[in-house]
Amino acid sequence: MAELSSFDGTILYYEEEGAGSPVVLLHGLSSSTTGNWKDPGIWAVLVRAGHRVIGLDARGHGLSAKPHDPAAYEDGAPEKDVAALLDHLGLVETDLVGYSMGAGTALRFAASDSRLRRLVLGGIGGDPKKWGAPQEGGGASMQQRWLAALEADDPNSIEDPVARGARKVFESRGNDLKAIAALLRSNRQHLSSDINLESLKAPTLVVCGDKDASPKELAEAVPDGRYLVLEGDHEGVVANPALAESIAEFLAA
Repeated sequence: MAELSSFDGTILYYEEEGAGSPVVLLHGLSSSTTGNWKDPGIWAVLVRAGHRVIGLDARGHGLSAKPHDPAAYEDGAPEKDVAALLDHLGLVETDLVGYSMGAGTALRFAASDSRLRRLVLGGIGGDPKKWGAPQEGGGASMQQRWLAALEADDPNSIEDPVARGARKVFESRGNDLKAIAALLRSNRQHLSSDINLESLKAPTLVVCGDKDASPKELAEAVPDGRYLVLEGDHEGVVANPALAESIAEFLAA
C-alpha cells in the first residue's frame, strides 16, 4: 500500500504498475482508482501499452483519508494533491488522464502546472463560457439534489427519484457518505468559466459518450485540443473498450 502526506497533511493513497512513460489517472466522484480504471480494464490496457500507470484515490474517496470538514476540499485542494503526488514521485513530466470530477481536477491542474506531456479529459464538456452559470428555471442543481439524498437520515424518505438513485450508487460503492457530502457542500470550483484554458500547453483530448455532454466546445476552446464521441452515457462509456483504446492511442501519438 502506497501513501503520501499531501500539502496539508491529508494522507492519500496511490498505486502504480508498469514501466515506461508515466500516466497519472484521476477518477470521478464517488469512484476510486479501482472502480474507474481497474475494473473497466483501462488500467491494464495502459500497462500493456508500455506506461508506468499511477492511480490516485482523491481525498474523500477510495483508500485515501476522508475528511468530514468541507474546508478540506476547498482552495484548490484537489489540484494541490496532484502536485503533491508528482513531487512525491519526482515526476518532471507526465501524461494526465481524468474522468468527470477527475477531469475537472486535471483541467485546473493543467492550467497552472507545466509538467504535463499530454492531457485527456473524459466525461466533461459543453461550452466553457457557460460553466458555473445559474441553472435555467431556478430549480435545485444536481449537486443540491445529491446532497439532500446523502444527508437524509432515512433513504426511504427520499422522494426525488434521481437523488434516491444517486444515494444507492454512493452506498453501493462503499463511500463514506459524510465525506462525499462535505465535498459537495464545500466552496470548491469544479467547472467554471474562470479556468484559463488558453494557458494549457499540452495536447488535449476531450472524450465523452454520445449520451453525455458534447466534448466539441471544450476541445475547440483549448489551444491544442481535439475531441472524440464514443457510444455510452456518463457512467457507461467508462466500460466501453473504445475508451481505453482511444486513451492509449492518443498518449502514443
